[in-house]
Amino acid sequence: MATSALTPPVDDTSQALLEFPDNFLLIDLCGEHDRNLATIEEKLGVQIIRRGNQLALIGDEDARQDAALVLNSLYSRLEAGRSLEPGDLDRELRMGPDPMRDDGDQIELFKGETTRVEIKTRKKLIEPRTDAQKAYVKALFENELAFGIGPAGTGKTYLAVAVGVNMLISGHVDKIILSRPAVEAGEKLGYLPGDMKDKVDPYMQPLYDALNDFLPGKQSAKMIEEKVIEIAPLAFMRGRTLSNAFVVLDEAQNATTMQMKMFLTRLGEGSRMVVTGDRTQIDLPRGVSSGLWDAERLLKGIDKIAFNYFTAKDVVRHALVAAIIDAYEADAEKG
Repeated sequence: MATSALTPPVDDTSQALLEFPDNFLLIDLCGEHDRNLATIEEKLGVQIIRRGNQLALIGDEDARQDAALVLNSLYSRLEAGRSLEPGDLDRELRMGPDPMRDDGDQIELFKGETTRVEIKTRKKLIEPRTDAQKAYVKALFENELAFGIGPAGTGKTYLAVAVGVNMLISGHVDKIILSRPAVEAGEKLGYLPGDMKDKVDPYMQPLYDALNDFLPGKQSAKMIEEKVIEIAPLAFMRGRTLSNAFVVLDEAQNATTMQMKMFLTRLGEGSRMVVTGDRTQIDLPRGVSSGLWDAERLLKGIDKIAFNYFTAKDVVRHALVAAIIDAYEADAEKG
């Protein structure tokens, strides 16, 4: 645990001092060119001045307390030998540190309820960065069928693939199947060069990207070659029963009602299914209903099927993405 302490200087009640015993960890805490401190200052409305192995916090009491909690939590993370990346700082600022959380060994969700949520993969640990993401990850572990619905950039697919990799390497499933509808949005597949794999791979690329974030490249390629991991268009799911598999349907708003029914009825023994989509980005032809809409309407009252929703507040990409989504949503409401 961090040994830093929050103590107000005698001469100024608008300041407080945090002391950190390890200067090397303090350097990592501050970030390159004090980038982490600048982010905390901007988000929490507090000024932070470094004095040797101390950080002086200047601002109102609430801002100082919030900044102290964030800094202490991140320092504890570094003391435990873990890295500190921009996403870790973002998570602490969004969700706040959990005083009951132990930054020691990982606690996996399927072993019981915990205040800490982590997903272990071959390359790194993944931690939800918003409360909605945390609830979503819990739902993925606890339900055989779960939906993640919300705008782009909220981590719906990324977290689903991470959970799939976790369950595969821990032996809870035998394979991972990642799928998307290959909707012709502006381009005809037939005019694209190459064989069928070459034609559909551009649609699947986001799934490859997520997968490569969690598994070493050679291991990922070998698993794909051995069909332990399959990445394929939704049409390839027809006629199959998917047993002992973790199955993700991405961009589900572009599945038709019949395609969605076909996909959901592939669920076999020992399998988990995750359906992700954004209802504002439907690329289906005019007059064709989205299967995501119908699935939500028909299945929402069924036990053991989880629906999780995200908003612009859960966007974990560039800050401008959330502002862009808000602008479009506001314009849609006017219409």
